[in-house]
Amino acid sequence: MIIMDRKILALTLGAVAWACDRDVAEGRATMDRREAPASPVVLFLGTSLTAGYGLPVEQAYPNLLGARIDSLGLPYRVVNAGVSGETSAGGLRRIDWLLRQPVAVLVLELGANDGLRGLDIETMAANLQEIVNRTRAAHPDVAIIVAGMEAPPNMGDRFTAQFRAVFADVARANDATLIPFLLEGVAADPALNQADAIHPTAEGQRIVAETVWTYLEPILAARAASDTVPDREVRG
Repeated sequence: MIIMDRKILALTLGAVAWACDRDVAEGRATMDRREAPASPVVLFLGTSLTAGYGLPVEQAYPNLLGARIDSLGLPYRVVNAGVSGETSAGGLRRIDWLLRQPVAVLVLELGANDGLRGLDIETMAANLQEIVNRTRAAHPDVAIIVAGMEAPPNMGDRFTAQFRAVFADVARANDATLIPFLLEGVAADPALNQADAIHPTAEGQRIVAETVWTYLEPILAARAASDTVPDREVRG
């Protein structure tokens, strides 16, 4: 009877050990899935131009670029954070929440609505700078692309010149990449804009995507290459 009890005890302990090992393995697998690093993000923070106003979201230029990035097998995920009517102040209010993601590149497309509304240029510049500051504080290795815009001509030559200069100044002060004019080749062309003469058509968005890709692609290629270069052995 004692021998049988020992056999039962051994079998019981073995089953418990197997169950513990299984639970540990499953726990590790769950932890691995939970703690797997998310893909680095290309964050597009912008206005209705970025949101793709009037079009299916997949036709907005950030989403077109996301499809291209996927097709090239680059290890990045695009987040389209464009909001219609957004100002630089609105973008500043949203940026902290957006920075919870592993942002590798920020494409900053804000200011168009500030210009349309004739808002204070110095305040706009300060807002853009603070967005950059917070982004760099959260992600020190982030690359910044500043998308330049033009003010409506009815705002006057002085306002137009000062407005245009803000984007170049912010880019220069932060060692960021400048797109001189996001809507190059699209603005003022009726064939490439919707009936409001402001928002690009699907074809206009494709042209904007090509413009942005000219500046974004070298950054992604360089970062992807540096992330995959193996460590070299240090030799004495």
